[in-house]
Amino acid sequence: MDITGRKLFVKALQEEGVDTIFAYPGGMVTDLVDELYKQEGIRVVLPRHEQALIHEAEGYARATGKVGVCLVTSGPGATNTITGIADAHYDSVPLVIFTGQVPQNLIGNDAFQEVDIVGMTRSITKYGVTVQDRKDLGKTIKMAFHIARTGKPGPVLIDIPKNLQTQTGSAVYPEHVDIRGYKPNETVHIGQLKKAYKMLKQAKQPLILAGGGVNIAGAGQLLTEFAEKMNVPVVTTIMGKGSIPTDHPLYIGNSGMHGRFSANKAVSECDVLFSIGTRFNDRITGDLNEFAPKAKIVHLDIDAASISRNVVVDVPLTADAKIALERLVEYAEPKNTEKWLAKIAAWDAENPLEMRRDKGMSPQMIMESINEVFPKGIVVTDVGQHQMWATQYIDMPVGKKMITSGGLGTMGFGFPAAIGAKLGAPEQDVVCITGDGGMQMNMQEMATAICEHAPITVCILNNYYLGMVRQMQQLFYGKRYEITCLRRQVGCPDNCKGPNKACPPYVPDFVKWAESYGAKAIRVTEESQIMEALQEAKANTKTTTVIEFMIATDELVLPMVKSGNPMSEMILK
Repeated sequence: MDITGRKLFVKALQEEGVDTIFAYPGGMVTDLVDELYKQEGIRVVLPRHEQALIHEAEGYARATGKVGVCLVTSGPGATNTITGIADAHYDSVPLVIFTGQVPQNLIGNDAFQEVDIVGMTRSITKYGVTVQDRKDLGKTIKMAFHIARTGKPGPVLIDIPKNLQTQTGSAVYPEHVDIRGYKPNETVHIGQLKKAYKMLKQAKQPLILAGGGVNIAGAGQLLTEFAEKMNVPVVTTIMGKGSIPTDHPLYIGNSGMHGRFSANKAVSECDVLFSIGTRFNDRITGDLNEFAPKAKIVHLDIDAASISRNVVVDVPLTADAKIALERLVEYAEPKNTEKWLAKIAAWDAENPLEMRRDKGMSPQMIMESINEVFPKGIVVTDVGQHQMWATQYIDMPVGKKMITSGGLGTMGFGFPAAIGAKLGAPEQDVVCITGDGGMQMNMQEMATAICEHAPITVCILNNYYLGMVRQMQQLFYGKRYEITCLRRQVGCPDNCKGPNKACPPYVPDFVKWAESYGAKAIRVTEESQIMEALQEAKANTKTTTVIEFMIATDELVLPMVKSGNPMSEMILK
């Protein structure tokens, strides 16, 4: 029996095991929305903005390991998702984005709310297509889910013209799909793997660099076992944090622009760098000519295009991290690395990762208290100084997750992603660490959190500034704080050098704002209040709790490497 395209759309979601879809209505998806209304079993979440919608789908996907599913209308509905699609692309998050499109007879006529969303997103999707024939709808949706979740995960966009949604056709939804030209690598080249292992075994100062690919592959336990068997220290990228427990004796810390001193020194001094699941972007490498200058480099990544693109490597390995580490664990034999580990420990003692404790409440104190009150669960960050402090000081024991925007660095990501994570993992504590700037980019999603009964703890670190840019202005631009002060109003002096008694009040009042939505709100101004506020938030399981931490304006994220400089040239004070 034939069915309409809209019925096949819902059937496809059910066949794919979709239990949650993040959707915003509009003229070109009304038929699909109407069909969703008739079904049971798929939760339809209504965010308050399409950019937030796709970040919520990202948070859901990263918390659950499932594909995040989105539905938006044509025109501005579709274009509002582009930032989130790019974010998912750079961080390898599996998403399927369904966009409505004007009827086929109007395509190309500049119809109302017509855009070529497939063309616009071609460079930031694994696959994107406008369905041209009703008979291809089922196969196309099947392809979308298969491509999104296999190989290197990523976003897939399916654009469905309105007329195809009501056309009748086959009710068959395929059980599997064979895509010519798309064959994800599910093996590892044993010869290359043995060559890489031999190089690591012979090294005197070996180092493992773990990136986000280890977490995506679910290979953290194998990585830890491999490092333990060989007694080789590990550093991580921001996205790789948690791939080995942060309290493990072989874990040094994050490397990169705001990495731990000892971690960056280890990268600079190692003789073999065994990297797994990282793209070697500029935040990790700094000056490419000075990156790991003494090391032979192994690069293991699922994406062949990433290998030797930024850093020319000695042994390339295209494979899924989990598959490769399963074999490496079999080969692993212990090495004597005690002198090398002692050298790294001495570097750490020389310049430990520590903020001053004599100036009142610091971000480190806040993060350490979060560790104590929320030892498990999911920590989600926005982007900015608070993100770096979180990646420096948040503990990641086995089973705990950190979700952050790494490759694109999207302000406004944190709060909606935390909501999506809570909807995907309602039994887990979810803590959102954000800044006063990033929070204001998608603060309308408090309505989503309240209406969807997604109680999370939101920690706003309020320093009155767009802190990361302000830090660069302080260090490199003569304290010319142009458009970074969030208290600035008409009438403020043009050459303001920082806060003073004449500053106008901060807008908004986050406590009153949160309470207006029905959330609980607490303002913390001193160290003695931190623990009580966090414990109160954890105990509040009925609604979202917002804690506004009033931190000093001049707090800096250190160490810091100026963009383009070698990672060995760290600003420490």
